[in-house]
Amino acid sequence: MMSMPPKIVAELDDALSTPPPGVVDTMNRLDGDLIVLGVGGKMGPTLARMARRASDMAGVRRRVIGVSRFSSPALPDDLRRNGIEPITCDLLDEDALERLPDAPNVVFMAGLKFGSSSRQALTWAMNCYLPGAVSRKYRHSRIVAFSTGNVYGLSPVSRGGSVESDEPRPVGCYAHTCLGREMVFEHFSRALGIPMAMIRLNYAVELRYGVLVDIARQVWAQKPVSVRMGHFNAIWQAEANAMALEAFDHAASPPLLLNVTGQELLSVRQVAGEFGRLMGKPVHLEGEESRDALISNARRACELIGTPTVSSGQMIEWIAEWVMKGGELLDKPTHFEVRDGNY
Repeated sequence: MMSMPPKIVAELDDALSTPPPGVVDTMNRLDGDLIVLGVGGKMGPTLARMARRASDMAGVRRRVIGVSRFSSPALPDDLRRNGIEPITCDLLDEDALERLPDAPNVVFMAGLKFGSSSRQALTWAMNCYLPGAVSRKYRHSRIVAFSTGNVYGLSPVSRGGSVESDEPRPVGCYAHTCLGREMVFEHFSRALGIPMAMIRLNYAVELRYGVLVDIARQVWAQKPVSVRMGHFNAIWQAEANAMALEAFDHAASPPLLLNVTGQELLSVRQVAGEFGRLMGKPVHLEGEESRDALISNARRACELIGTPTVSSGQMIEWIAEWVMKGGELLDKPTHFEVRDGNY
């Protein structure tokens, strides 16, 4: 765990990709190369870099490969500098997918969320069709696939969050197609005996984006903060990266389901108030809290892999300082306040 907040982006990326001992142990046990499909997203670069660093620390020689369409032209060079082999590929192009190198370990991070309501056909193709094509391509591999807590739908706050055994009740195109992604992967896991783990992630956070950053920016700009989605979970991105990589140790057929998020149930009202205190700004709230929210219980992941060590209070302090000092932001809002599933 970091004792001091990062001051610059290079320090931040280093912190987000520093492997804890559990990841080093996992990379030591894994045989063969590792490929990250959809490495160009918000989490992909630091997850791939963590896998690279952990493999090197374990003394294991392996290729770590990152696949994306790479909308950011600078990212491939950055990956190369960190020992990751970038490959430009449209994963929906089956011929291009088939030409990708084989790898016994696959992290699947591809998908479509924002714009899903207006691009429903593409959303279904990315989130449901692609998992089948990837399963056929990597039928002899282990697959850790990212999913989302949105598959559960809204859960009563009094319950403390959805658990993996709950019946999914997705709302909206995005959530339905994410459940479809899981079902397609599960079909091929059962049919082909592919060991898999599904990471139902709820709100990874770092200093440049995430629910906490969204709230901090609103408070800093003295804009109203909606409390209609009154509660949420969040986890420091480095710990989400680590849990996903350590999930290779627990991949199974049928797939293991894991909620990955922080253990704390956070109140939007209280978080906004704390940002206001740290920033010296008045807090403007709008709406009233609902009795349900998109929240998950991560007890199973904590029992299998370990409990997150970066608290919400620590993240809030770091983010407040970062925002007040004008630190770089990704300007990719989470839209955590959306309750009807339309992204």
